[in-house]
Amino acid sequence: MSPVIRRNGEEFTVPSKYLLSILTALCIVLMIITFNADKINTGPLEGPINAFASVFMMPLQRGITTVGTKIKNKTDRLAEISRLLDENERLKAKVDELTIENSQLQQDKYELIELRELKELDDQHKFVTVGARVVAKEPGKWYDSFTINKGEDDGLEVDMNVLADGGLVGRIVKLGPDWAQVRTIISDDNNCTGTILSLKKNLNISGSLKEYDYSGNITFSRLKDDKVALGDSVVTSTISEKYIPNVLIGSISGIENEPDNTKKGTITPVVDFEHLDIVLVVKDPKPFKPKEK
Repeated sequence: MSPVIRRNGEEFTVPSKYLLSILTALCIVLMIITFNADKINTGPLEGPINAFASVFMMPLQRGITTVGTKIKNKTDRLAEISRLLDENERLKAKVDELTIENSQLQQDKYELIELRELKELDDQHKFVTVGARVVAKEPGKWYDSFTINKGEDDGLEVDMNVLADGGLVGRIVKLGPDWAQVRTIISDDNNCTGTILSLKKNLNISGSLKEYDYSGNITFSRLKDDKVALGDSVVTSTISEKYIPNVLIGSISGIENEPDNTKKGTITPVVDFEHLDIVLVVKDPKPFKPKEK
């Protein structure tokens, strides 16, 4: 059997080194033919060469052109994909930047709204107040006890009332030079006297984290009046020991009769005790009076 062509099962194979030599020789021949095309086309071999070219050269040339075109198209496509990926990364970075900027603008917007509401509350009651920001809170979902960034150095004292959202938050129970701890009206150990605004009737108000966690309400008791109705506004009483009078607490949301002919029930606070941020501390509970000129 020939050393060049070997039988492998039912197929004939040519060793790689011989196949490479054949292809190299063919390429050399084709190159010679191409460089001498002008001479050949005018010589005695014109006919056979043209026939050879039409049979072998033209299909090979078309194949090479087709392969080259496909390679160029794929190269262009890869370059376009690379460009699009770079553009996508740039746009994603821009989107992240705009998202952060939008978040900051939203925060500024909400803070401005909150400050306006506190300003309206301050103007309504004519208190001498100082604004403070919540900087820490007790573990848990609700702001039943939290710390603000103002303290003794700012003129704050224990039992000063704290306001937000148009109503009563709680009072200061402990403080340092630049901080103060606030206990809110939803705390379990909080009790105060309130008044049904439309009836001028007093009732006892108790904090209850369990109730507030369940329904968003705190509880009241010892109300002696049959005319109370759901939705009636409740404010701090004039006889409250720890709280300044006539500050809105919330509205009646549930009423039950007691055996001693009094009523108990629930109050929905006006303050959102899940999202406190900026509060007002009442430094002087007396009505503010402008200084005489």
